[in-house]
Amino acid sequence: MGTEEDLGRPSWRKLSQGERHWPYTAAIVAMIGLQVALPDRYNLGAWWALPAIEIVVIVLLVAANPRRLERRTPALRRLSLLLIGVASLGTAWSVLRLVEELTTGQGAGSAARLLGSGAAIWLINVLTFAVWYWELDRGGAPARAAGTDPYPDFLFPQMTSPAMVPPHWRPQFADYLYLAFTNATAFSPTDTMPLSRWAKLTMMLEATISLVTAALVIAKAVNALG
Repeated sequence: MGTEEDLGRPSWRKLSQGERHWPYTAAIVAMIGLQVALPDRYNLGAWWALPAIEIVVIVLLVAANPRRLERRTPALRRLSLLLIGVASLGTAWSVLRLVEELTTGQGAGSAARLLGSGAAIWLINVLTFAVWYWELDRGGAPARAAGTDPYPDFLFPQMTSPAMVPPHWRPQFADYLYLAFTNATAFSPTDTMPLSRWAKLTMMLEATISLVTAALVIAKAVNALG
């Protein structure tokens, strides 16, 4: 799929098929499952409130693009951002509650339970930022498929070594999930570099949350075991 206008463009800027929606949907569903599994004190309001909103928005988005993410409208863009915003709100509340408990000594329960809750919140954080990176880079998946934005927010290694990848390569959700995971574990960029200012600041925020969460949970768990 392509036109004469695509000749000379890098593969990630050429007109191509939209991504399949299931990896993104699976990440949101996993995030909802982890949020529901957390103890009630980590939930913002009733445990079912935010998940219910997220499920309704997911259904609407999948109905609009049942196979591939190619349809682009302002309404769908707003719905997608609403979904990520609601998920991020729940994530932020869980992180703040966890940090508050650990720093004030209010956290109760065994070391195993504490580690389990901390690990779930850490993973929710990774999924949240993976979705943000995927949604905002070059205007989102449908815009990337159209190849309209020439300025990437993230420089993937495949962009600088096109001979090492298939001719129609472009970043998809798995690439952004890997970016979020490595940033959360290394606390810095690894093989993918942020180019835009928002990308740099967002990666800095994710690394900070990951570092604080991991350090506090591990310290508290070691203290409890001792």
